[in-house]
Amino acid sequence: KEKEAEAKLKEIYDKYGFDYIALGNGTASRESEKFLNSFLEKNNFKNVNITIVNESGASVYSASPLAIKEFPNMDIEERSSVCLARRLLDPMAELVKIPPEAIGVGQYQHDLDENKLKQTLEGTTIDAVNEVGVYLNTASASLLKYVSGLNEKIANSIVAYKEENGPFIERKDLLKVKGFGEKTFISAAGFLRINNDNPLEKTAVHPKDYKTTLELLKRIGLSLKELGSEKSNSILNSNLDLEALSKELNLGIYTLADIIEELKKPGRDLREKIDSAILDKKVTDIKDLRLGMELNGTIRNLSDFGAFVDIGIHQDGLLHISEISNSFVKHPSEKLYLGEIVKVKVIKIDLERKRISLSMKQVNN
Repeated sequence: KEKEAEAKLKEIYDKYGFDYIALGNGTASRESEKFLNSFLEKNNFKNVNITIVNESGASVYSASPLAIKEFPNMDIEERSSVCLARRLLDPMAELVKIPPEAIGVGQYQHDLDENKLKQTLEGTTIDAVNEVGVYLNTASASLLKYVSGLNEKIANSIVAYKEENGPFIERKDLLKVKGFGEKTFISAAGFLRINNDNPLEKTAVHPKDYKTTLELLKRIGLSLKELGSEKSNSILNSNLDLEALSKELNLGIYTLADIIEELKKPGRDLREKIDSAILDKKVTDIKDLRLGMELNGTIRNLSDFGAFVDIGIHQDGLLHISEISNSFVKHPSEKLYLGEIVKVKVIKIDLERKRISLSMKQVNN
């Protein structure tokens, strides 16, 4: 079977080429990683990277009406695979397609009021979507409905407009969409992006502020075309007199500061800096662990008594609250957050019960 799989992978590579392999973190993940590393080595594919992707909720999505509508000719397993690959490309765009509660949000999730939990999780999703921004021409209705000022009906109208008329050329084109009025435009436009020749369309600068922004650029000796250049970065990062510019442009000082921040990074994704844990390739099973071993891991869950850390094997290790820090910790959330990359030391292994105890404070640094 391994030879068959290798032949199939080689065929896919020869036909399409690929730079990344998205591998789910579920059953047999590390065994699959070992196989893939061997395959890449045999074929000398040095530029292909394997990335572990969190599978939470993927099975819920793949069996949903939305997934069936998106991929009517695929079976559940194939839809799950596409979901994982897309999560690697843009996690947020995929995660919004599943109910927030299906992601798994902690030890006491099922003890909480379901409606309150749903409202809180949806609120967090809305905050994240609007902070990151959404590329209008590639976004699904599932993602667009979370944009400030939009709802499911308008999101579907936007997608229908794209399907009928092709991609949007500029954000102002949204006003041509049925049900998308001036008020909605004012609320939503700053959170939407279009990848065109105008760098302002790739920022959170609202179209209503374009005229003022162009005047600002003129006053500080820059043009639109120069945004993102060394000259632009040098000027925008210098000590500009915001108070004077604010008066000259008749613009609030905080709005001005926000515009300048956006001009520093047109088209940049604030998620680019997010790291992932570099796992030890030799450790794929609890039997590979040794006392005193130091490993990288990812915080997967927080509870009152500690944190659960994914160290790249089938069982998450327990980082007890007493092993987080040398100082007193009232609750793990004071020192840790979900998704954080940490270095831990293996201090206890129970092979029979498949339990692993970890420590941060005992790490030799």
